[in-house]
Amino acid sequence: MTDPTTPVTTKDMTMQAITHRSYGTADVVELQDVDTPAVGPADVLVAVRAASLNYADWHRLTGTPYLIRLQSGLRRPERTILGSDAAGIVEAVGSNVARFAPGDAVFGRRAGGMLAEYASVPETQLVHKPANVTFEQAAAVGVAAFTALQGLRDKGHVQPGDRVLIKGASGGVGTFAVQIAKSFGAHVTAVCSTPNVDTVRAIGADEVIDYTRQDLIEGGQRYDVMLDIAGNQSLSECRRLLQRDGIYVLVGGPKGRWLGPIPRLIRALLLSLVVSQTLTSFTSHETAEDLRVLRDLIAAGTVTPVIDRTYERSEAADALRYLGDGHARGKIIVSM
Repeated sequence: MTDPTTPVTTKDMTMQAITHRSYGTADVVELQDVDTPAVGPADVLVAVRAASLNYADWHRLTGTPYLIRLQSGLRRPERTILGSDAAGIVEAVGSNVARFAPGDAVFGRRAGGMLAEYASVPETQLVHKPANVTFEQAAAVGVAAFTALQGLRDKGHVQPGDRVLIKGASGGVGTFAVQIAKSFGAHVTAVCSTPNVDTVRAIGADEVIDYTRQDLIEGGQRYDVMLDIAGNQSLSECRRLLQRDGIYVLVGGPKGRWLGPIPRLIRALLLSLVVSQTLTSFTSHETAEDLRVLRDLIAAGTVTPVIDRTYERSEAADALRYLGDGHARGKIIVSM
């Protein structure tokens, strides 16, 4: 372990990382030796124990929808190491870092580079790992939990007593959303398929609707807030599930190769201008304050990350393939 009193240098150090040098399916993923990342004055070098996968990793891997290549690289990916969420042990800290020291157990996120033995992460994007969760559970937090928290709190404005409908409740975002909505005092109805009913009920949903057996609209219930992760119903049908002043928050949508969910998002925003309901969407963003909020919820046992499967780093291609299938129950973890 690096002595914190000496300058941090990773020159000539190598590590193993899960990389993709071209766009494609999981078959283009490789476990390679690469340079260990540099550590700036405000950075923390983390020896990664576990990292989680998000649909953003699949989009970056495949380069679809094609629109994202304007940011990630037109012909080939500019950032070759996947992964945004991880947990591990602090190996070294930059000269300006005050909150962490070598040996601390931490978790957090950064834009890429986490599916590796080591990751250099800004101090502000890390928090200490609560003792009551594993590295795998802590690694699961990141993007999915930020999306659930900010979608419900900042866009849905969920209040105690609100009736909240979560569509796509069994996935990474959905399992966090059910628990976070309950922590706000909402009455939560979760929508999922038959194999996931017990899982969703176990994490606190007041009602669970199996969409393969029950028609949502025919049930007659109206909701104050809908968090739509699935994005597989028409906007008119979604509006029929809302109160007159209800709020529809779009998180997921069609997976078109060119524009993805953008056309649906545009239709929702335009429709919101002429109806009494609010139809909105957003992109989650990491903040130090919200990372602390999530840590506290997990430390208190109010929210428990749900993990579907854990893979070894040599099995990363299989993990990404399973992610691409779209049937994960909770989060997919890669042990590093």
